[in-house]
Order: sequence, then C-alpha cells, then structure tokens
Amino acid sequence: MTSTVASKTIPLLDLQAQHREIRDEVLAAVTRVIDSQKFILGDEVKQLEQAVAPYCGAKYAIGCASGSDALFLALLALDLKPGDEVLTTPYTFFATVGAICRAGATPVFIDVEPETFNLDVRLLAAVLDRHPKIRAIIPIHLFGGCADMDPICEMAASRGIPVIEDAAQSIGSEYKGRRAGSLGQMACFSFFPSKNLGAYGDGGMLTTNDPALADRLAALRVHGTRRKYYHDYIGINSRLDSLQAAVLRVKFKYLDSWSKKRHENADAYREILKGMDAPVTAPATMPYQTRHIYNQFAIRTQDRDGLQAYLKQNGVGSEVYYPLPLHLQTCFAHLGHKPGDFPVSEQLAQESLAVPIYPELQPADIQHVCSLMQSFYHSQAGR
Repeated sequence: MTSTVASKTIPLLDLQAQHREIRDEVLAAVTRVIDSQKFILGDEVKQLEQAVAPYCGAKYAIGCASGSDALFLALLALDLKPGDEVLTTPYTFFATVGAICRAGATPVFIDVEPETFNLDVRLLAAVLDRHPKIRAIIPIHLFGGCADMDPICEMAASRGIPVIEDAAQSIGSEYKGRRAGSLGQMACFSFFPSKNLGAYGDGGMLTTNDPALADRLAALRVHGTRRKYYHDYIGINSRLDSLQAAVLRVKFKYLDSWSKKRHENADAYREILKGMDAPVTAPATMPYQTRHIYNQFAIRTQDRDGLQAYLKQNGVGSEVYYPLPLHLQTCFAHLGHKPGDFPVSEQLAQESLAVPIYPELQPADIQHVCSLMQSFYHSQAGR
C-alpha cells in the first residue's frame, strides 16, 4: 500500500443504501398497517414473533418497545428484591446496567476477555463466590459474537441463578451451533436502526423456552394484564407497535444475506490487516463462536483517537464503543469503583474503534479504509 490515499466518503453505517433496496416493500407493508388502522401489537407483531422465535431456536418470542425495555422486562419477570445483585460486564452499552438499577437490584461487575470483549469465564466462579446475593447473570454477546455460554450456564445452574442473554447486537449469532436467544432462561434483542435487523425507530424482543416466563413477559409488557383492566402484576407499557413489526418483517427476509455479507467484509478486513505494517489488531473469534454476525467490527489500535480523527478528516466514519466503562460512569459512583478495578475493560475503552462493516460496503471501500490506517501510522512513524 502507498501512503497517498485518494479522498472518498464512507460512513460507519449506510442505512440509505439498505433502504433503497427494500423501499417499495417497506412502503407497501407500512401502508397495509395504516390502512388497517391497527397500530398496537396485533397480527403484524404476532407474525414477527412467530418468525423470530424459531429463528433463535426458542419456543416463544415477545415483542416490546425497545432492547432496553426487553432487559428491564426480563428482570421484572424474576421478581427481584431490594438487596439482590445482578452480574454483568462494565464494557457494554448503558442499557444493561440501567435495567438492573431500574429493577431495584445492584449491579456487580466482572471483567471481559481482551480477545472477544465478552465476559471472562475464568473470573466467574470467584466473583460468584464473593457475591452470594447474585440472583441473575447477564452475559452480553457483544458486537455480534456469543459469550462462552456453557461454563456460564453450568456455574449459574449449580447455584440456581437464571441467565439472561443480552443479545441486543447478536440476532442470528451462534454458540457451538446453537443460536443466541436459546442459551439462557431468557434473551433480549434490540431492533434499534443500527442493528443487523433494525426497525425504523425503536423496537425490542425477548425469547424464552419457558412457557410460564413467556406468559409473564407478555403480561408485563402491557401493564401486567392478561385481560383488559385486570392486572396480575405491576408491569409497564412496552408494546412493539404494528408499524415497526411490519418493517421488521420485510427486513427479516434479508437478515441472513446481510449477516453473510458482514462476515465476508470482516474476512476481507482481516486478510488486508494481516499483511499490513501498522499496529492494528482485528477482533478475534473463538472456536465456540460458530457464527459471528458482526454488528460491529471493532479493531484495537495505538493512538485510537488520533486514528479516528484521521479517518474522519478523510471521510471515513468510525465510532468508539465504548469510551468509558460503566463502573467509572458518574451515575454509578455510589458503587465505589475506581480506575484499575476492571483493567481489560478500561484498556479496551482506550484502544477499540469500530470501522465500517455494513453489508453494502464494497471491497474497494475496505481496501480504502485499511489504506488510510496504514497511511496514518506511516505518517506517525515519520515524525
């Protein structure tokens, strides 16, 4: 590669390109709902649930208003008490820990693996032993790759602790050939527009194989009712609306082809980065991650902020997921954590950078992004 790179604009995510391909189908689906004048739950949501459940290897799927609400509803279904603790990682989006606090529980953190950015199972037994009040574990399948679920579920089961998968970024990903959404007692998905299966607004879903949990979750999302005006639980208003379900049903048909293209793009990045003279590490996958869907392609690199600024200057979008681990956020100061408590999460927050991986990305685009990376580090070395 040369150090001179021509100007080109490549966004982190190009939803316009995706929309152009499915625009007519989406408009027809949305028009169908508007003409029906049935906007809340109903057949569109039911048919989406009936498609997503078997896709995820689950018996039941329950649509809700967002991925954040899916997490909250899962915890509500466990009927947590004050003083109960819920274990998760600090290197994730805020919603995971926000839901724990909203449910009245106390978050307990465990560090992540540097290779996968997911829960480090080597630390799990010791953390569980130190915290006998843990009532749930929420492993996160970050960026589209599953956490190491067998040891997590085995340790949880031996202590009678339910496991809730945070699969917000990982619909269709697989662990040892089994789908995310079928690995714990419950799983939570997000249909935020940037997800592989994204709505035209907010949306979420839960999956489970437990009929009693499915029934409870379906009630909790509509103020705790099974029949109108009769309330069995104190629930919330978190209904997936028909317009979003109609959009998602159109997009669902394309999900596997989009995920396949993301995987091909990830392979292309790895091939180029392997032969590149620059301090850039591609994200690793483990043998148990038998299908990674690459919601994000997060490299690790020196002078991450400098590289991000250089990419932006040259028209390439990128994003830092996540710049400050949750244990160091101001709103969780009462937990008493300090820098150094979860060193891998803190290191990743300094080094990780998500670069474009969306399905419509072309091979020349990937080559261009990598050329810019090499150009940046060559210029640094010459100073």
